[in-house]
Amino acid sequence: MLSDTEAEELLSFLKLETRADVKGQATGYILGLTGNQDGCRYLRSKPDFLKALVTLTSDLSIAIVKDSFHALINLSADESLHTLLLKETQILPKLIPKLLDPEYVFSDRICSILSNLSRNEDSSRAVFTALQEQNVTLGALVEIFCTPGFNKSASLHYLGPLLSNLTQLPETRHFILDKDRGFYPSHSLRSRARGEEEWWERFETAHSIMVRLHPHHEWLLSDAVDILPFLLLPLAGPEELSEEENEGLPVDLQYLPEDKKREEDPDIRKMLLEALMLVREAPIFISLHSDYFLLFSLSQLTATKAGREIMKSKNVYPIMREFHKWEKDPEVISACEKLVQVLIGDEPERGMENLMEVEIPKDVEEKLKELDAKEQEQIDKEKEELEKKQHASPEGLER
Repeated sequence: MLSDTEAEELLSFLKLETRADVKGQATGYILGLTGNQDGCRYLRSKPDFLKALVTLTSDLSIAIVKDSFHALINLSADESLHTLLLKETQILPKLIPKLLDPEYVFSDRICSILSNLSRNEDSSRAVFTALQEQNVTLGALVEIFCTPGFNKSASLHYLGPLLSNLTQLPETRHFILDKDRGFYPSHSLRSRARGEEEWWERFETAHSIMVRLHPHHEWLLSDAVDILPFLLLPLAGPEELSEEENEGLPVDLQYLPEDKKREEDPDIRKMLLEALMLVREAPIFISLHSDYFLLFSLSQLTATKAGREIMKSKNVYPIMREFHKWEKDPEVISACEKLVQVLIGDEPERGMENLMEVEIPKDVEEKLKELDAKEQEQIDKEKEELEKKQHASPEGLER
């Protein structure tokens, strides 16, 4: 690594007033250091370099700003550097206000840095506090989510992981679950729900959202929030349902057009099904637009009696029936069958209505794990056979 003299000389080049070509070489060198653990470890002992990088995000040279942001993304990915970045630099107050600028070309990089810096609870609180101090509310971030093309130069898809990370904090969870705030953009979404499946193109889970919403299932499924159509629409197809079946569905799922397509990614289809049933806590980013995600953790909507009753009353079964006929992926088929069993099965006996609160004996739990392992083994075998068939046919399987 650099000697103290060399480090001091390099640092002298990392200033706004330095000649652009010299400054560019210096930032390029620092960027190279951030690309490996040894380099990050070295910079951990040199906080002045971190301060300089933050300052250079305001440079007149696009190339220098780009390298500075790239270096800060690498550094913020190392949690051992979080305290240093948060306390020794002005990274948060300098970068956060730029998120609200629809013309700022480096907003994606800011989202990446904030997402990295908010991964654990302590640093997440620092980010949340800085957002408040800069008058950037959670509502403002959600509003950006709900505005397709808010920034034409940035996709802002790392806002999803940022909001996900912030749900580690009780105050963020309180905001999400505040039924009186009215922040949930159901009305603006409802008018745009049909025919825009590309909104689901970039659906993904970026981080686990440790928010338990099981006391709020009834509200999430109610007309006030109306979350069900957004989970079901990507699973619904063009199949013609009877008039009675259509009338029993939520309005956004009734009489879908002949060209209605289902979500193409099997991982996303499986994730949607898992959000609707008792399998695991499924963190959901509901896509508003390509690369835009509305964060919501829908954990086991069928785990409570109220949730099951609402889903049955909303006539979910016909959608799942047709989906099961169409689906080819073994894992997704398995997930679909589990959900259908819940929808058509009898209610659990008294005292076991809330499946999330049922205590499972150790021996039963072990047997369930064995069954899961066998099921997964069978699924893997079926997937392998399916892949062989797809390779044998250049056009793939017809649907």
